[in-house]
Parts: sequence; C-alpha cells; structure tokens
Amino acid sequence: MANIRLIKRRIKSAQNIAQITRAMEMVAASKMKKAQDQAILGKPYTEKIYQAVQELAGHVVKKFHPLLSLGNPAGRILVILISTNKGLCGGLNTNLFRMVQSLWGEERNIDFISIGKKGENFIIRSDKKLIADFSQKIPFVESVPAVTEILVNGFVAGNYKEIYLAYNTFITALKQMPTKKMILPLTAFEEIEVKPEIQFSEFLIEPNIDDVLENLLPHYLENQIRTAIYETEACEHSARMIAMKNATDAALDFMGELTLMFNKARQEKITYEIADMVTARMAVE
Repeated sequence: MANIRLIKRRIKSAQNIAQITRAMEMVAASKMKKAQDQAILGKPYTEKIYQAVQELAGHVVKKFHPLLSLGNPAGRILVILISTNKGLCGGLNTNLFRMVQSLWGEERNIDFISIGKKGENFIIRSDKKLIADFSQKIPFVESVPAVTEILVNGFVAGNYKEIYLAYNTFITALKQMPTKKMILPLTAFEEIEVKPEIQFSEFLIEPNIDDVLENLLPHYLENQIRTAIYETEACEHSARMIAMKNATDAALDFMGELTLMFNKARQEKITYEIADMVTARMAVE
C-alpha cells in the first residue's frame, strides 16, 4: 500500500514548484514586453544606418579607411558571443552554442569575446581562447563601447581577418533563431539596392563624405552589437516565459496524478480498516 504521508508531501512540493514557476513566468512576461519593444523599434534605425554606411562607402577611397579594408588574410577570427547570464530559458543557449560549435568547433585560429556568463562557461569548456568577458556589466549595453574598441583596434592592427556576432534573433515570443552575422570586413557584406529617391550621396554632406564615414563606421559597429544584445534579451525573456509556463503545466499535471494516487491509497486504507474491523468482530462472535 502506498505511503499516504509521502504522497501528501510530494503534492505539497509540486504545488510549491508550480507557484514559483508561475511567478517566474509572470516576471518574464513583463520583462519580455519591454525587451521586445526595444528589439523591434531599433530595427528600422539599424537598417538605415547599415544602408548609409554601404552607400557612402561606395563614394570614398577605401585605402584611406582601415575599417573598409578586406582585413589581414593571415589574421585570426574574432567571435562576439552574446548569451544570457541566467538559465531556466529552455534550449535558447544550447541551440546557440550548438551553432557556434558547428561553425567554429574545429577552428583553432579563433578568439572569443563573451557577453553573458553562459557563453563564457561554454567557451572555457570548449577550450577556446577567451580574450575578454563583459558578463558582469549589467545591463549588457553599457559594455558596447568597450567591445567596439577592442574589435576596431584588433581589426585595424591586422590581428583579425573576420569578426562575427553570434546571438539569438527574436522572431516571435514562441520562436528564437541562433544567428551568425559578419560585421567586419564591411566589404564582405552584400550590397543593398538603394532606391534613387533616398540615396545619401545625393545630399550635401559636410564637411565631406570621408569625415562623415570615419565617424559613422564605429557608430555603425556599436549599433550592430547593441541591436544583437537587445535581440538576445528579448529572446531570453520570451524563452524563459515559455519554459516556466511548461514547467507550471507539468507541475500541475503531476499534482493531478499524485492526487489520484492519494485518493486511491486512502480508499485502500479505509477498505483495509473496515476489513480489519469486520474480521475482529467475527473473531469475537
């Protein structure tokens, strides 16, 4: 016969877990809205600055702008890995790390910058070279200028031939996609078809295109990193909300199963007690 007291303790534990996961689901849902708005509202600006850089770059002499060079062919690869600081967000980080492993798992000539403790731990476990970690600075966007300085100085000095962002892209609250994005060299990007009525080169640019582009390029790189961070935050809260909802549903289902077990065990106990009473009475008679 099942232990009724043990079943009651397990029901209480499942109930406590359901309360915790439901609270975490609500917190994640409230944070998701703000992060989602940041990720979505920033996309038009990101696309516009991308377009401006691409078009202005076509009207300057590239050798005078180191960031427009093809990079050092003998240089290393730099990957900026943006993950989360906390877990309990389903397979969000796991899917991202699986993509990174499939792309650069066998590459030895590679450096990593991590933004997020989960990514830092993954790089260390994978025996890769971690040159900087910005997981301690909350919010992550405050570390964008420092990250940009590292990658710009490294690329201009010829230490790197390619620089990538690896992060999760926010599609919907139910879908997040691991993404790899090359941000340097700029010449490796696909050319954007610019509509004649919005070409930047047709405007009067002061003092000149070269000076504007020189100041625009670092800002463009900062914007790419900042957008990836906002995307990751939106993905994190969305994935955690769904994961906590699934955990709450599982706890409630488990409570239902335990309740059935409890009722069955109690009925068995009552049946045995009645049988004992009847047996005892028959013995007395």
